[in-house]
Amino acid sequence: MSKGISSTSVGRKVLMALSGFFLMFFLLQHLLINMLSIISVDAFNEVSEFMGTNPLIQFALQPVLFFGIIFHLIMGMRLELQNRKARPIQYAMNKPSENASWMSRNMIITGVMIMLFMALHMVDFFLPTINAHYITHEHLDSFGMVAAKFANPVYVGIYLVAFVFLALHLMHGFQSAFQSVGFNHKKYTPTLKKLGTLYAILVPLGYAIVAIFHFVNSL
Repeated sequence: MSKGISSTSVGRKVLMALSGFFLMFFLLQHLLINMLSIISVDAFNEVSEFMGTNPLIQFALQPVLFFGIIFHLIMGMRLELQNRKARPIQYAMNKPSENASWMSRNMIITGVMIMLFMALHMVDFFLPTINAHYITHEHLDSFGMVAAKFANPVYVGIYLVAFVFLALHLMHGFQSAFQSVGFNHKKYTPTLKKLGTLYAILVPLGYAIVAIFHFVNSL
């Protein structure tokens, strides 16, 4: 009887990579919507209204997203524990800084910090949106809600720290995802590394720009 893909180390890495690709696509899509808030108030509110009231998005795609986030975290922890058990000698004895980057050795730390931030983000934005559209049926001013949150310097600071953790996580995760699915070519891998670095810098930077813009605009 054949084993499932999640029963082997290679299979788990592939699943981890696929969930990573899905989340990276979501990050880019979500950033594009957020950027509308610094370009056009009306456009941002219209897109937010569509996203918040579309049943397909809220009751089909959103659950898939939540599952992808939780799955990615759990699978990452499982792989990390598996790797530690496979190393009878402590990593420190083998000079880890010379064998692997800080990002690759601390993916669980950066991942957990990102998940904690996402929990805060959902409490601040997702739950109020669901409450307004499906419980109280009140009009929701999405731009006003975003502007009010980012008027708080402490809140903006938390977001900026989260974006730093996101950049560190993506710096290793982007390239690692492609390697896990077997894309490792002598000619194209260097270009892929550069693309991963750009993504890991520009996407978190884009989110940071949105937060800083609204904070400055509130002064």
